[in-house]
Amino acid sequence: MKQTILARRYAKAIFMVGTEEEKYEEYNGTLQGLADLYVSNPDVVDALTNPLYPLDVRQKVMSGMVTSMEVDTPMANFLNLLVEKKRASILPEIAEEFKAMVDDVKNVSHGTVVSAVELDDALQGKIRETLEKLTGKKVELTTTIDSSIIGGIVAQVGDLVLDGSIRTQLASLKDSIKGRE
Repeated sequence: MKQTILARRYAKAIFMVGTEEEKYEEYNGTLQGLADLYVSNPDVVDALTNPLYPLDVRQKVMSGMVTSMEVDTPMANFLNLLVEKKRASILPEIAEEFKAMVDDVKNVSHGTVVSAVELDDALQGKIRETLEKLTGKKVELTTTIDSSIIGGIVAQVGDLVLDGSIRTQLASLKDSIKGRE
C-alpha cells in the first residue's frame, strides 16, 4: 500500500535540510540509489523492515549502509530515523517524492511520447522543444512504441495530453458519422 502523504512529509523534511545545506542534489542521489537497491535486492528490504529482527539489528544494517555510502550526518540521521520509526519500507516513495521536489526546483518536467514506430533523435528533439514551449519547463522525455495507435503520436507532460494518433482521429470520425444518423 502506498503511503504517499507520509512519504511526502519525510521527503519535505529532508529536502528542507538539503536545501539549507545546499546538498539536495547529493541527497537526491543517495535516496535514488537506496530506492534502486530496494527494487533490486529484496534482502535489504527484509533486513531493514522485518519486525522479527530486533531494532538494534535493523539499525546496525542501516548504519553499515550509511557508512559504505559515505553520506553526511544529517542524511545518516534521517535514514536511521526511518529505521527507528519503522518507516524504512516507504523509502522508495520518499525518494520519488524527493525527486519530484528537486525537479520542481530545477524547473524540469517528465513526459512520455507514444508512437507507432520508433522516432529518430531529430524528431524527438522537435517534440521536446514544442513541449518545453507549451509547459514553460525543461522536459525530459521517455518514448515508447505502441502499434495500436496506428500512426501519429500521443505526448503527455503532467496533466497536458496531446493526442495526435490516427486511432483517436478514426474514433472521432466514427462518432461524428454516428451523430449524423
